[in-house]
Amino acid sequence: MTQALITAEERAQLLSNGQARVAGQVTDPLPVVRLFTPDAHVTWLLASLDPADSDTAYGLIDLGLGMPELGHVKLSDLASIVGPRQQPVMRDQYFQATRMLSDYARIAQANGSIVD
Repeated sequence: MTQALITAEERAQLLSNGQARVAGQVTDPLPVVRLFTPDAHVTWLLASLDPADSDTAYGLIDLGLGMPELGHVKLSDLASIVGPRQQPVMRDQYFQATRMLSDYARIAQANGSIVD
């Protein structure tokens, strides 16, 4: 794979958000990164990384089945996924969060998919 799933800056922000979660702080962060499969309509809006393993991410997961949900996924697992045309998971280099994670989740659940 030629493109990293997340940049060093994104990793630092994800870990910072993850540390707040682990510390028990009530948080509703902006998603930090949008990952997607260009050939399978799967999207992840990730908001935090577990500081214990730096691999387990938390965010909004849309598997393209009409039921987006908040949950966990391992970056190492995402790095090994390829779609039906052998396209790897990619990072949306132009993604800028415009709302909090809970708002993305509420809107996505109402629409059956992540809408932006």
